[in-house]
Amino acid sequence: MFAALLTTILFSFSAVFGHRSAKLIGGAEANFWRVSLAALLLGLWSYSFGVGLAGLAFPLFLVSGMLGIGLGDVAWFQALPRLGSRVSVLIVQCLTAPFGALIEWLWLGTSLTGRQMFWGLLIVSGLGIALKPGEHLNWRRGPVRLGVLMCAVAALGTAAGAVISRKAYFVAAGAGEHIDGLNAGFQRVAGGVIISGIFLLLVKRQVWRLQGSAPRELVTAAAKHKWRGAWYWVALNGLAGQTLGVSCMQWALQTTPTGIVLAIISTTPIAVIPLAAIFEGERPTLRSILGGIVGVAGVVGLTLSK
Repeated sequence: MFAALLTTILFSFSAVFGHRSAKLIGGAEANFWRVSLAALLLGLWSYSFGVGLAGLAFPLFLVSGMLGIGLGDVAWFQALPRLGSRVSVLIVQCLTAPFGALIEWLWLGTSLTGRQMFWGLLIVSGLGIALKPGEHLNWRRGPVRLGVLMCAVAALGTAAGAVISRKAYFVAAGAGEHIDGLNAGFQRVAGGVIISGIFLLLVKRQVWRLQGSAPRELVTAAAKHKWRGAWYWVALNGLAGQTLGVSCMQWALQTTPTGIVLAIISTTPIAVIPLAAIFEGERPTLRSILGGIVGVAGVVGLTLSK
């Protein structure tokens, strides 16, 4: 239980740190370096005590990371500067569980019960209450609509990655291979680095082309100025999320049933509220708090009913 609570806190800080770094250097760059740092740290552990990028289930873990950490986090970091950490976490966390249940039903044949459908409707109702147009969210603005769309893509990628990761564990067990959480995390992060790197190249190629014709001294000075205020936010985000957060989650899964762990972690949107108020100066309305509580209650119920 303590490890699951610690995971929730770390994921909440990761969201706030990610928002700050995305505002400073852009979502694509902040996400790439954050995932790269996690890959470096997890890779050192994996090649020292694990199997590295080996095993029969490695291709599945790689694809899982390309969807969950790659596509999911790329979209997530595009949503953060547009919606803020509180709203982004709420949408992604509340949509991931229903998307995961839907993908399991379509791919693995896991049927949905009436109770699960009820919790899914409760999640949607909570989101409808929390995201009702108001002073904070102006739905006429393009960035807000794009941010919500990116949250939906992030939730879909995260859910698909989780289901494929579950399939990968089945394959590893069937082959008599033992893949611990940290080693699986490294194999997934490797896929995330590939997708986030490709996206960064697509986004920054025009900027790099223009920088190629500018004086080298000017480009160097601009880069130093940009990273002077951003590097520690990127480092903190990488440590809190993909490195320490994921490690604590695996620690929790070793001693606590999966449903309990995921139910506790799904309260992350509530934990983000005071952090967003402190770091971002965002004061949520009573309606948004109530809607968030309803949505999180639906996620907890859906997780425990699986």
